[in-house]
Amino acid sequence: MEEQVKSKERVAEHGEVLTGKREVNAMLDLVKQETERIESRFLEPACGNGNFLAPILERKLAVVEKRYGKSQLDFERYAILAVSSIYGIDIQEDNVQQCRRRLFEIFNLIYLRLFKNRTNDNCRESVRFILDRNIIWGDALDLKTKNEPRVPIVFSEWSPLNGSMLKRRDFFLSFLLNKQHQLSLFNDENQEVNLNEPVKEYPPVHFLEVADVDKH
Repeated sequence: MEEQVKSKERVAEHGEVLTGKREVNAMLDLVKQETERIESRFLEPACGNGNFLAPILERKLAVVEKRYGKSQLDFERYAILAVSSIYGIDIQEDNVQQCRRRLFEIFNLIYLRLFKNRTNDNCRESVRFILDRNIIWGDALDLKTKNEPRVPIVFSEWSPLNGSMLKRRDFFLSFLLNKQHQLSLFNDENQEVNLNEPVKEYPPVHFLEVADVDKH
């Protein structure tokens, strides 16, 4: 039996009820083609500990493994692209931490199974860094982070360039919504948003080095 309520207090204070696995998969099957498109972007504004985002990543990585599982570099490149396409917000800090760990472990278990002792820690660091940027402790109602000082939520867009390069551009969530892009689980942001001015733009970097940008 799946646990769908963590505590009565959380239900009362935040309306937190976790969606069951059967219901999640039934909903995802309605957009099956999108869940299996590696670069298709998903945003869950009340992601909990990842009950929707986890199976989305599993579906995407199954496609990555099928297509690129025999080449480590190609698998790493497209697995990172799949991770970078998933976004979440939750008002509970423990949910955010659990969701990040859960998504990382989904990636890491497949990575270890395919490449064993040949795995690359730089790849893991890229995945962790992107999950830290993409899964936000915040409030989707007022569009601000929950940690102090509370500031507007900013999401990073990750775009592949020239095979092994990734281009990062940061956008205010409020800006995206004001441009009449619906905040929903099934939201593939593409041409229109990408043409608008970002909050910050970064030079392209190798996909195994995205975590190094903020260190400098």
